Parts: sequence; C-alpha cells; structure tokens
Amino acid sequence: MSSHKKTAFKSDIEIAQGTPMTPIWEIGATADIEEEYLELYGNYKAKVDNNLLRKLDKKPDGKLVLVTAITPTPAGEGKTTTTVGLADGLRKIGKKGIVALREPSLGPVFGVKGGAAGGGYAQVVPMEDINLHFTGDFHAVGAANNLLAAMLDNHIHQGNELGVDTRRITWKRCVDMNDRQLRFVVDGLGGRANGTPRDDGFDITVASEIMAVLCLSKDIRDLKNRLGRIIVAYSYDGNPVTAKDLKAQGAMAALLKDALKPNLVQTLEGTPAFIHGGPFANIAHGCNSVIATRMAMKLGDYAITEAGFGADLGAEKFLDIKCRMAGIAPSAVVIVATVRALKHHGGVKKDDLHKEDLLSLNSGLPNLLQHVENITQVFGLPAVVAINRFPTDTAAELSLIEEKCKAHGVNVALSEVWGAGGEGGIALAEEVARLCEQPGKLKHPYKKTDSIEDKLNAIVRKIYHGNAAVLTAEAMKQAEQLKGLGYGDFPICMAKTQYSFSDNAALLGAPRDFDVTVRSLKVSAGAGFIVALTGDIMTMPGLPKAPSAENIDVDSSGKISGLF
Repeated sequence: MSSHKKTAFKSDIEIAQGTPMTPIWEIGATADIEEEYLELYGNYKAKVDNNLLRKLDKKPDGKLVLVTAITPTPAGEGKTTTTVGLADGLRKIGKKGIVALREPSLGPVFGVKGGAAGGGYAQVVPMEDINLHFTGDFHAVGAANNLLAAMLDNHIHQGNELGVDTRRITWKRCVDMNDRQLRFVVDGLGGRANGTPRDDGFDITVASEIMAVLCLSKDIRDLKNRLGRIIVAYSYDGNPVTAKDLKAQGAMAALLKDALKPNLVQTLEGTPAFIHGGPFANIAHGCNSVIATRMAMKLGDYAITEAGFGADLGAEKFLDIKCRMAGIAPSAVVIVATVRALKHHGGVKKDDLHKEDLLSLNSGLPNLLQHVENITQVFGLPAVVAINRFPTDTAAELSLIEEKCKAHGVNVALSEVWGAGGEGGIALAEEVARLCEQPGKLKHPYKKTDSIEDKLNAIVRKIYHGNAAVLTAEAMKQAEQLKGLGYGDFPICMAKTQYSFSDNAALLGAPRDFDVTVRSLKVSAGAGFIVALTGDIMTMPGLPKAPSAENIDVDSSGKISGLF
C-alpha cells in the first residue's frame, strides 16, 4: 500500500470512531457558512438553510469535478472513498475542495453492498449516523410517498370522482429496507370499510420518484410544482391522474421542507462535506441533490461529487439528466478503477485476483478504455483515471494500465487515500486541478427533441456500444402514449444492470454485437424523465442469505459495532 499508511487493518468503523471530530459550526466556518444558516443536529451534523444559495447567487461557481468508475465488480472499485480522498488531497495542495455525496439507503447497509461513507482514512463522519437514519431525510421521503398513496386510495374509497382505473394505478408505497416480501401485495381486504381490494406493492424508498424529485428541485416552489406533476394512475378514459388532481402536493411539500435542506458533515480530515439525497443509479438518476451540488460549487474552489455505479449509468445520467436540468457541467471527470476489478473483467475468478496476470488484465482493460472514450469523446470532457491501489498490485500491472490510458490521451494517477487519506490523494488532486484548466465543453449523445426511440438508440450505440434498443410491443405502445401526453422531449433514465454495458449482467468487459431490450417505459413526470426498464431490474431488492444486519450491534453505552 502507501508509504503513508496509517494503521494495520482497522475496520472502517474503528477508524471513524477513533478519529476526533470538529464541531460542525467550525466546519461551517471553514466553508464560509455563517452560523445563522446552520440548523444543528447535535454537535457534528447540521442542515444548511437554502437561503444561503440566494445570498451567494452572484458569487462565481467553483470547478465541478465528477467522480465515476468502471463497470462494478465483486472486487470493488472505491468510488466514494476516492471522492472523499480527492477533496482532502486538494486541501493538501492548498485548494478549497468541498464534497457533495448521496445519502446511504438502509437497504444496502443491512443487505450486502454496505454504506456510502467512504472507507479507510477517506471517510465522511459521523459514519454511523450517516449510514443509519442520519437527519431523517429518507423517512420524510417515505412519509410523503405513502401520504400520496393513502390519499389516492382514500379518493377511490370516497367515490372516485376522478374515475381512477384501479387496474392502472402506477403509484406504490415504499419503505427504506430490502424486503422482497413486499414486492407484490393485495390490500384493501376485510370489507367495504377497509378500502377497495386491489393489487399493490412496495418500492424501496430510494426508488420512489419523490426521491428523484427532491434531488432535482431547485427550491420549495419547484419542489411543489414537481410533486404536483407526479402521475399516480390513469382514469378509465386513459387520462393521467396526478398528485395535483388529488390536492396532495402541498401536504407532501410540507413533509419535505426540511429534507430539502442539504446536510453538512465532515471528512476525517475536516473537509466540509454535503450529503444529501440518494436516488438509486440503476433505477433513478443516481446523483445527490442539485441544491447540495450548487452549494458546494458556490462555497468551494472545487466541488467534488460522484454518481452511482459505472460511468454508463451514473455518469451518463448525471450528464444527460442532472446537468441539463441544473444548467451545470463538470470541468473534469475522474474514472476510478482497480487492477483487481479489471482482471475480473478479463475473466479472473475472485479468489485469484491477488495474483499478477498481465494477460487477463489486458483482456479486461477495454472496459476502462470504453468508459474513457465515452467521457472524453462522446461527452467531450477532460478525464483522469484514478487507480485505487491495492497491496497486491504489481509494478508491471500498473505500468500496463498507464500505457494503455496514455495511448487514449488520458493520464493515470495512483490513489492511495484508503490507507493514507488526503496525503495519498495528492497526485490525483494535482492532475484534477490541471485538468480543470483544460478546455472542454459538455456534449450530449442525444438532443431533447429526438424521438424516444432515437434517444434510446443513441445511449445503446454511443455509450454501451451495442447494436440497438429493441422495444417490446408493450414498450412501443407506451412510447406512443407518452408522446401523445406531451412527454416526448423528456430525457431517458435507463434502468439496467450495473454489472455490464449490456442488459445482461454476465457480459463483462466491453461486449459488442448485442441489443438492449426495453421491456417497458414509465414516465416520472415530476422528476422530468422517462424510465426505460430493461432486464430484470427490480424496485424492491431482497436481503442476501447472510445479510450485513447479522453483524451489526450496539453496546450498553450506545457504541455501534459491525458497521463495516
């Protein structure tokens, strides 16, 4: 690992609990946030009043840096860890970096994936709070979602003035937990007094459209308007029924008014960090809130943010959805990779990833190079590859990656932030600062005015490098309906496996000669995009055979253990 390595094999939670934190009002002062704009949640967390953005409206924006990654593998990549370490590294070289991340969902925390607070010496803290409940934003989203569901069913029970077709209800209830038992339910049983019996189901909270709405809203007025546009069902005559039709948007916005405010915490080295919102990246758009990103850009010389999963999902949606709606663009992009993950893409089994294998590494490199090409050529942005270094990486393996990337006009920087914090991110920070001064203008693979089918094909051909998007008969019918309802100009949010460029999780590396089957299209009218469902993507995950929850505990003093 790094020569700056600080400890031998402490767990993330042991490192976090063993590092003193700075009072959050002092972190706020570091970011030039006056105390009047801070709403304290104890000593180490705070909400930031959105009025601060109005005050800073005339202040020039700092440079926006997007951290993305290669296609995920079981070997791990370390995107959030790199994001946090990069911000700390920028501070080490005298730059003012501020982090902007998503909030973790309880589903992955108790399931198998883990939290989203970074790792080693590149973490945001208090990590236990961040991974468990935090400031209650997700609960507010769930409450607003379920209020809308309750008002819809109550409307039907009270006479159904809007003529809701109970066979065409699209709105589900939600809970922030992996619970496969709730994917399909029948409710309203027990007689007339208990509602109208119908098929129903639950999504995980991060898959709720309200989470996407929260993250894309620029202020409370925009939030309320977006909430009102949410389609919950269709009437017997085929017209959409919205939250505004049910007069629900005001009460929903009231539940979300505090959740709309970004959360301020800190890294282990005292760098200010906004953690706000958390839509899934293979179901929704996978980015933190527009408000938090804008706030980081106003307060820092560099705002470092990340987008979920590989660049074909998170980065594509960040650039094609979030950047379009918010009117922002990154000055540089970091593509995180590991030698281990690239060897996995080259066909190496997990148990053998520690062995030097230049042949398999070379076979896996096309995955990285395709992401590089997409960012630099399709989107037109400067990029650097950050190799999240492991102790088993050999000099020959690292040299091979550097050689191949340089042939594509992109530099490689070793990231040793897991073991060394900001000190291990200095090389990456220096390259990012250099790239931010390079020319680059964000381009998009499709125009808003392109047809739905053309947008889908553009993503499949230009980003995934496949043949075409093939729509099922049902999806083709839905495309025509969405055009007729006036949603044809919406950007596309692809819901597909994170494990492959294709819609088949087993196709690793950089596959070619494949089609992507779009089985259905659904409009998220409040969020402002069309969700294209492919493969077997589910909006309610299940727990694994041995969930992480089995290892989590709390002692009599309130100290949590087993949380990574």
